[in-house]
Amino acid sequence: MELHKEKQLLETLQGVFQLKSGEIKRRHRIEVEVEKKDVVPLLLFVKEKLGYKHLSHISCVDWIEEGRFELIYMPWSHQEQILIMVKVSIPRDAAEMENIDMIWRQANTYQRELREMFGIEFPGFVGDYDFILEDWEDIPPMRRDFDTEAYVKDHYFERPGREDAKDVRTEIAKRSGEQIPDFAKKYSR
Repeated sequence: MELHKEKQLLETLQGVFQLKSGEIKRRHRIEVEVEKKDVVPLLLFVKEKLGYKHLSHISCVDWIEEGRFELIYMPWSHQEQILIMVKVSIPRDAAEMENIDMIWRQANTYQRELREMFGIEFPGFVGDYDFILEDWEDIPPMRRDFDTEAYVKDHYFERPGREDAKDVRTEIAKRSGEQIPDFAKKYSR
């Protein structure tokens, strides 16, 4: 399989930016890692100079053991049919990354989600704090130190006045005659 376009794109980025790493993952996909200070210049470059008009997504991985978040920006070129995965690490205890919604407007939605679910701030970013969660007072729920089981126990099953609460999985199994899978039994009553 020829990867000429992917190779040329990676070489272009290596020629303009000091990448921490860069590789062709497969056809139609390359991955680069940069320092925090290089994220916005690289994203502007791929949009303005290389024609990457669409931001597919911004994702986050919580590397709790290493004390960092990894943000992954995913610009896509309809013309070249190549996705660039731009990775950057930021400290978990001071989770902050530059706002990019002036580059791609849809970044606003992704940044709102990352702020709410991981607690990452984007200085200069404008967006309501309640996005998906309403009246949330716990640590962001997508952080790995969030105790989902304790939260569910505290808020759903063991609350006073919920003694008659029914487990949805058990009720559906009764009606359908299906068996509850072994992995799910510990969560059923």
